[in-house]
Amino acid sequence: MQYAHDLMEDTLTEGDIAIDGTCGNGHDTLHLCKLVGSSGHVYGYDIQKQAVNNTIARLEADLLSERATIFQQSHDQIGSTIPHKDLSRLKAAIFNLGYLPGSDKSIITTPEGTLRSIKSILEHLQPGGLIVLVVYHGHPGGREEKDEVLQFVTSLEQNSYSVLQYGFINQKNSPPFVLAIEKK
Repeated sequence: MQYAHDLMEDTLTEGDIAIDGTCGNGHDTLHLCKLVGSSGHVYGYDIQKQAVNNTIARLEADLLSERATIFQQSHDQIGSTIPHKDLSRLKAAIFNLGYLPGSDKSIITTPEGTLRSIKSILEHLQPGGLIVLVVYHGHPGGREEKDEVLQFVTSLEQNSYSVLQYGFINQKNSPPFVLAIEKK
């Protein structure tokens, strides 16, 4: 969703640290690498080898692979994989919840892992930092994840966080929507 990229463009600048919690085919990772520039860094996560390979290939094609570290593991490992010096500079994260397009639709993000990731990122996110979640929920397991994520972000203290929901209201078949969590 283009709006998710627009939000990242409004948040990230040269030298920032960012996370792509679901690398997928590497589109978001590449965009983040361009935004953080040569002095920033992006940490990317995906549990599927195909997604990791797709992302690395996309970064190498654009000569940006030195701006990213890609992990073939769950995004809920953020706290144990990113060096503390970079966690303390974390400015943004993006997730596409659901499954890897064109792949095995039974391999999906889970409510438990997603909530652990969000909580970990919020703990380290700089004031003015942003988490963007593109929520695809029209697949088995998607509704449960959507419901749990919405319940969590709705409960965030408004004095500490602003949470925006952006989505289509005239589309059928469970259209995706964006959640943006800004730390005040």
